[in-house]
Amino acid sequence: MWPFRKKKPEWRRAEDAAAWYLRRRGYRILHRNLRLDRFEVDIVAQKKDTVVFVEVRSRADDALTAPEESVRQTKRRHLRGAARRYIARFGQPRLYYRFDVMGVVTPPGKRPQITHYKNAFTMDE
Repeated sequence: MWPFRKKKPEWRRAEDAAAWYLRRRGYRILHRNLRLDRFEVDIVAQKKDTVVFVEVRSRADDALTAPEESVRQTKRRHLRGAARRYIARFGQPRLYYRFDVMGVVTPPGKRPQITHYKNAFTMDE
């Protein structure tokens, strides 16, 4: 067996940090990297009666723009498509649904810095 552990890629570190952050705030992680047809959701979590579709974006410490700024219309459209498929497959009538974006800055060797944007966009935009 190889004696050194492979370093996780930045996106995996960011998703792990986002999932940890959500758990610490009372969310239950339902799915990670859930693929629904051609769409993918980084994290599907639930808190009380709300299911949250979370897009996680990360950047290195020296990035010029914040990670959450990279969630453009195309990605929002894909997340809406994934949400529709999710609701059709797993949905329950008494639940609410929303889209959150989490920006994670992952400086090498330091703790990730997490920004959580609740209700970042809606199904109707």
